[in-house]
Amino acid sequence: MEELLELRHCIEERRYDDALHIISEMDDMARADKITKIESYLIVLLLHCIKQSAEQVTTRSWERSIRNSVEAIQRTNKRRTASGNYLSNEELRGLLDEVFHSALADAADEAFGGAFTSQQIAAKIEAEIVKERAMAMLTGGYTLSEFPQKQ
Repeated sequence: MEELLELRHCIEERRYDDALHIISEMDDMARADKITKIESYLIVLLLHCIKQSAEQVTTRSWERSIRNSVEAIQRTNKRRTASGNYLSNEELRGLLDEVFHSALADAADEAFGGAFTSQQIAAKIEAEIVKERAMAMLTGGYTLSEFPQKQ
């Protein structure tokens, strides 16, 4: 809110260059917030994709988490007033690469009852295939898992 008050003062005092600078800072802050939200959803998406790949099964809960994460990422990434997205597909893929190790660590805590380390889980999966599958879901829509339901 402090930025809005400062912006108002700059406009009232006809300091338009300062006002434009504040607007630019506010835009950067909003974009950073969107990216942080997308990162969180990407970790959840990857976590469940990694578990599916490692265990070669799925659950309804994992499928629901994947679907919800994909929808949340797409919704968060879409600009409301301007057309387009906050992150391009290339930037989204880069962010997916950045958060993969966090998702892998989380998956190690959950997959197989937490019996394996993240390195051991990594050895059980094809990381690039998991990433490509996640990216395909983000760009082409959600698709059902090829893994059987866990009993």
